[in-house]
Amino acid sequence: MLIKNIIEKIGNTPLVRLREVTKSLSPRVEVYVKLEYLNPGGSVKDRPALKMIQEGIRSGELTPKKIIMDPTSGNTGIAYSMIGAALGYAVELVMPANVTEQRKEIATSFGAKITFSSEMEGSDGAIRLAHQLKKENSEKYFMPDQYNNPHNPQAHYETTGPEIYQQTEKRVTHFITCVGTSGTMMGVSRRLKEYNQKIKTIGVEPAESLHGLEGLKHMATSIVPGIFHPESLDEMRYVTTEAGYDMAERLAKEEGLCCGNSSGANVAAAITLASELKEGVVVTIITDHGDRYIPI
Repeated sequence: MLIKNIIEKIGNTPLVRLREVTKSLSPRVEVYVKLEYLNPGGSVKDRPALKMIQEGIRSGELTPKKIIMDPTSGNTGIAYSMIGAALGYAVELVMPANVTEQRKEIATSFGAKITFSSEMEGSDGAIRLAHQLKKENSEKYFMPDQYNNPHNPQAHYETTGPEIYQQTEKRVTHFITCVGTSGTMMGVSRRLKEYNQKIKTIGVEPAESLHGLEGLKHMATSIVPGIFHPESLDEMRYVTTEAGYDMAERLAKEEGLCCGNSSGANVAAAITLASELKEGVVVTIITDHGDRYIPI
């Protein structure tokens, strides 16, 4: 296959059925994971990053002289960096100081510059600092504002949702995933509901305000993204940090899927949901690869 630019490979990721970690479930319940780490930037965030950048260019807000700048816990920043390099735009990221070294290294390998916010304030601290930088340098930066940009969920409405529906041969009955910006949940949910109102959509949050699930938000104690509309979902659930880490380890050893702890949390929540069903087709997301978390 010949492509003109690496961004053409974003999307159309495979859907894989889990078999070992689901052995205790009813034989009429299927659990699938969408392998978003097979995007060229290595995560689900390639999709919204591309959409927000393309819309910035289309609207004229992003010009060749402006720098793409946004707060990120890592994956969206890597996506911005990769796409910026591919399209010829400079990128500056605002990250909490305690994000994994691997994420910092990957982003800078694409040429991005990083400003670090307080590790004690998590993603909220990065959000506050990025907005401050934008206010002080309004003509210098194009800030996609992933937590509030409607093109974030729109990317998943246009691509991830239809892919899931077609890959399950229209049989999907439940979609469940954890929320950070909430773009994946909001976009996929809206599209699946348009296909079939009977499809259940379930969002998941970390059970604790102080948790170890990178990129995810405990909404009651965080700056709530403007794109997050829980009233449009059928249900919100909670998952512990331990469950996310334990499932990530199991997925690597039992399914051959090396993924991050937030992906482990997605699968843990999906299996809990599936255990309550007599039959159904449950889909969740493997958001990124585990090599971003393995200590250097």
